Amino acid sequence: MSALLPIVIEALAFRPCGAAVIDGLSATIATPGITAIVGPNGAGKSVTLRLLDGLLVPDGGSIRFGTRQAADVRRAMVFQRPALIRASVHDNVALALAAEGLARREAAARVGAALERVGLARRSREAARRLSGGEQQRLALARALVTEPELILLDEPTANLDPGATDVIEGIVAGLAQAGVKVILVSHNLGQVARLAGDVLVLAGGRAVEHGPARSVLTSPRTPEARAYLNGELPWTRFAAAS
Repeated sequence: MSALLPIVIEALAFRPCGAAVIDGLSATIATPGITAIVGPNGAGKSVTLRLLDGLLVPDGGSIRFGTRQAADVRRAMVFQRPALIRASVHDNVALALAAEGLARREAAARVGAALERVGLARRSREAARRLSGGEQQRLALARALVTEPELILLDEPTANLDPGATDVIEGIVAGLAQAGVKVILVSHNLGQVARLAGDVLVLAGGRAVEHGPARSVLTSPRTPEARAYLNGELPWTRFAAAS
């Protein structure tokens, strides 16, 4: 088991302006590969990713990464809508290395390897804005990968993409997991969750209501909250917290 695992989330709370977005969330993620986080809009999924990434500071509780200090865990996050700078494909990826102080040759090699991994090496000198939506998301993945993360956090990375672009992204993500990168994926696409995830964490109202192997959770959920969500029942919305 990687020194990164288990990721132990204990009594996590996030209450901006007094509103409980995350309200006593506890879960232990012990398996390598891909963990999916699912739940309705407002359940706290994206906020949980940001807390895991360190972009947000919790108001209570803790997150532990195996035997590692959180500050020493190499993490990267990819958002639903890529935030790209008005520059070349290459420069968008190189931006992620700006603070690392690498020699020019080493930085260039890492950028090239990241772009090769997502299939954009031949377009490195093109303007990022000329890429399609799916290609822009692949560029965002390359920018995350160039930092050589141990943990990558994906917030609905294929939500706005067509089936072909989604297939490409899913292939890249599956390849990362096979290479030993721990992936935590937020998705509303239950077919995608079934294809990719080894385990599924279900959130409701800022809390974890179910967590287990993907096949078990998706086909035989134990809790009423998980059953309501997976069955597409509207009453599930009563469990949702504010986004």
